[in-house]
Amino acid sequence: MARPANTRKEETHERIVEAAARAIRRHGYAGLGVAEVMKDAGLTHGGFYAHFESRDALLVEALERAGRDSADNVARSAAQRAARGVSPFRALVDAYLADRHLVSMDSGCPVAALGSDMPRQSELVREASAQRVRRLVDRVTTALPETHRAAAGVVTGTLVGSLQLARALGNTTEGRALLAGARQALLQQYDTPAAAGTATSPEQAP
Repeated sequence: MARPANTRKEETHERIVEAAARAIRRHGYAGLGVAEVMKDAGLTHGGFYAHFESRDALLVEALERAGRDSADNVARSAAQRAARGVSPFRALVDAYLADRHLVSMDSGCPVAALGSDMPRQSELVREASAQRVRRLVDRVTTALPETHRAAAGVVTGTLVGSLQLARALGNTTEGRALLAGARQALLQQYDTPAAAGTATSPEQAP
């Protein structure tokens, strides 16, 4: 039995958004080409406007998808670590500053991948970007011990900036050392004493 037309259209729409979410993290907003995204999704360029009013509309949905995927990955990692007695904050830090994000830009946090591009976008995309930043700060706030939650903005900036700088150095001894130093500094200052002796492997983080 054939699938309803709406279902096929929704599935096609999701393929386009998934391809665009990978593209913006890999190449930035400016590097997202409609033709390339449609090709990656296995579709022709001509079908784009059956799904989106504009390129900016695609950027907004792609950013939302990239953020949701990243949050889901971190949540899964945190749950695994929680089962081993790791604090929520340590789980977040290890996941966000995992060494493998040096070579896997299309699967990490979109704020780190796009931060410098965000202020240069249209109003529509800037607002979606600002909302993504707010959600990241909220996630950090929730993970922090209650006594440190006022520092959520500072911690978020440290996470994002450290990953950006490490990526600039590349998957090298320098890049990995920068991430390791940032992880250690954040955990020493903000983690709960009960979790301070718990070791985790950032290589296993999403």
